[in-house]
Amino acid sequence: MKRSGWWLSLAVIGLALLHPCPGWSKDGLPAEPDENLRVDELYDHEARMFLFLYSLAGNGEVDYVTGRMVAESARSHYGNPVYYTEPYPLFYWWNHTLWNDPERDGVNGNERVYQEEIEFDRSRYKPCAFNGQLC
Repeated sequence: MKRSGWWLSLAVIGLALLHPCPGWSKDGLPAEPDENLRVDELYDHEARMFLFLYSLAGNGEVDYVTGRMVAESARSHYGNPVYYTEPYPLFYWWNHTLWNDPERDGVNGNERVYQEEIEFDRSRYKPCAFNGQLC
């Protein structure tokens, strides 16, 4: 009887280790891409975040997004907005997963999964307009 209890305990521990806990992602977050792969930039007025959209596949489809907090904004001599951002992103979106990096120290393994199975919705961001022209 003791032997079957031991096997049952071992089976439960094995299943617990094989089944991922909520908040674990299947794949690790890749490093922030080179800016040559950047396809667009968006400013989120509500969150005061500047978003960089990348195409890792190089086909123009957005498959990696970073979100940096805006420290300061100003207008250039020509009236265009200029955003001064934090050096590293607070949020990353990749592979249908939103990651959070509260320490804002770049991709180094301490990022946390914020939400899984989420799509990046570009349509939620309204284009910036200044004097009737896009920024």
